[in-house]
Amino acid sequence: NRMDSLVVLLPMSHFCPCEVSVAAAFTCIPMTDLLYTEKDLVTSLKDYIRAEENKLERVKRWADKLDSLSTSATQDPEGFLGHPVNAFKLMKRLNTEWGDLENLVLSDTTDGFISNLTIQRQHFPTDEDQTGAAKALLRLQDTYRLDANTISTGDLPGVKHKSQMTVEDCYELAKIAYSEADYYHTELWMAQALKQLDQGEVSTLDKVTILDYLSYAIYQQGEIPRALELTKRLLELDPEHQRAKGNLKYFEFQLEKQRKDAEEETTKEKEDTFQLIPERKKYEMLCRGEGIKMTPRRQSRLFCRYYDNNHNPKYVLSPVKQQDEWDRPYIVRYIDIISDKEIETVKKLAKPRLRRATVHDPQTGKLTTAQYRVSKSAWLTGYEHPVIEIINQRIEDLTGLEMDTAEELQVANYGVGGQYEPHFDFGRKDEPDAFKELGTGNRIATWLFYMSDVAAGGATVFPDVGAAVWPQKGTAVFWYNLFANGEGDYSTRHAACPVLVGNKWVSNKWIHERGQEWRRPCGLTENE
Repeated sequence: NRMDSLVVLLPMSHFCPCEVSVAAAFTCIPMTDLLYTEKDLVTSLKDYIRAEENKLERVKRWADKLDSLSTSATQDPEGFLGHPVNAFKLMKRLNTEWGDLENLVLSDTTDGFISNLTIQRQHFPTDEDQTGAAKALLRLQDTYRLDANTISTGDLPGVKHKSQMTVEDCYELAKIAYSEADYYHTELWMAQALKQLDQGEVSTLDKVTILDYLSYAIYQQGEIPRALELTKRLLELDPEHQRAKGNLKYFEFQLEKQRKDAEEETTKEKEDTFQLIPERKKYEMLCRGEGIKMTPRRQSRLFCRYYDNNHNPKYVLSPVKQQDEWDRPYIVRYIDIISDKEIETVKKLAKPRLRRATVHDPQTGKLTTAQYRVSKSAWLTGYEHPVIEIINQRIEDLTGLEMDTAEELQVANYGVGGQYEPHFDFGRKDEPDAFKELGTGNRIATWLFYMSDVAAGGATVFPDVGAAVWPQKGTAVFWYNLFANGEGDYSTRHAACPVLVGNKWVSNKWIHERGQEWRRPCGLTENE
């Protein structure tokens, strides 16, 4: 039966237990702490090696001494033992010193290292964390259109510490993709592993194993001719590979069937239909700096200025620098609006509390975790530290909006691969319970501080309008999520692009409707 042969397509090692999808989990680990943990373990390991070397050196000295002695003694055993001291020392050695040597050989020098390793192990990443890190790497590969070789050689834009991937690294990344039935990335990384083997890299892995996975991943994507060619290559290396022999016949059968179906199929005219670019594609294009929809004419209408928010007393003598980032929706950026010292204070307060970031569940209105938001976050209140209160007041002075009903300052950290896919900050009409528990109405506006520069990636993009705003340390961007009449501005749907290289720190203030009645009144017409 031809279909039966499909059952044996997967190598036995492919049958992995199901894993929970936790693409975001790895970013919740304090990664810098893990670096110091590993450094401590290396120090402990070196101490163990020194102890082992010292022990071995003592054993070698004993062996060399006894080798020399026994060689001369056995040349004239009777003459040697005729000396009473030699007879005594022989008895002493066999009765005492060999026992001491036995104790030395059996002595365990691993206690310090093993105990340290056991203590540190509780802080180690789990299999789920490793899967999350792998998924983040694959996400970056897709978003920024990076080929596997570019990533494997570590040749990424803005990198300071270049790191290369081994055949084993590529293989493990492909295996994680395979366990998720992600045959596209399985192919990319198995092919990279094979390429590095072909280039002569020494590895414990063999080409047969990689070709086995690679041919199956390609078959699963419907490319039977390529799968067939790779299976033939596998059989050249291992002519007795039973699964490959079965696959060869099956692929040949399927290829012949495809050819017959193609001959019988009548040619049909295809209508040219205009397909709108899917949001995901627009999002990824904007993240790469492509597809930004700002004509020179529109660009010429964007200005920068000194701003004091209608002569606010705090800014009359020292107005802030404000520049237009986009016209519709209107997005402005404030330059040098938060100092390095304030940033360090905010980060210092947030770091001990950073946890997996949450989002509002549109059905329940409650906070929950979601895989489309990959970051760590913490919430800071004004009474915790004077700097937080100063920052809150600064936002109020510059926006003219009431902060008492706003959410607390949220600090977020996006590591490599960290992102927040397209979303609205405000609750839509089909989400009646959004923010219900807060009792402060919908989110009228968003204020976003950039607290770090990002070496590569990490832009804030608005896919519906083709806008992209890039991180710039010490600046903040602001926009309204609702029109003056309270209706949601759907053009404000936005996303945080994955961080390709570096570390992205932001903090945001979500401002709510309640308390703004006299600060941002409705217009005279229904549509304002």
